Amino acid sequence: MPGTHFAPRLPDEELAALATDAVDDLARRMARRVLRPLALPGTADEDTQARAEALAYLHTLNLLQQAVERLENLAAEQAAAAGAGYPQIGRACNISRQGARRRWPGLVTSDTPHRPPRRTDRTRSQ
Repeated sequence: MPGTHFAPRLPDEELAALATDAVDDLARRMARRVLRPLALPGTADEDTQARAEALAYLHTLNLLQQAVERLENLAAEQAAAAGAGYPQIGRACNISRQGARRRWPGLVTSDTPHRPPRRTDRTRSQ
């Protein structure tokens, strides 16, 4: 069970920069596509537009953050179901084993299938 079972092709700093650029691009496109800036009475059009765009971008980033958290929880569940333990899940998330256990309590249990049963395992348990 040691290791993360994957090797990054780029240093973490470059991966983080790529992720930041991708999320920034997605958030800006989503904000323009699905959020309509509202005009505020008594404000200059340029100020209103800049404020509305900044708030729409912020709102979209918040929605993306929530989506990432949901997907991260699902991925942790899938990793545990595939046999990963807290040490591996923690390493994949750049947190400790204890941090992973606190974040996803009960995710890895003795009932979590760590490997398919072998013929000798079935005959002993009967």
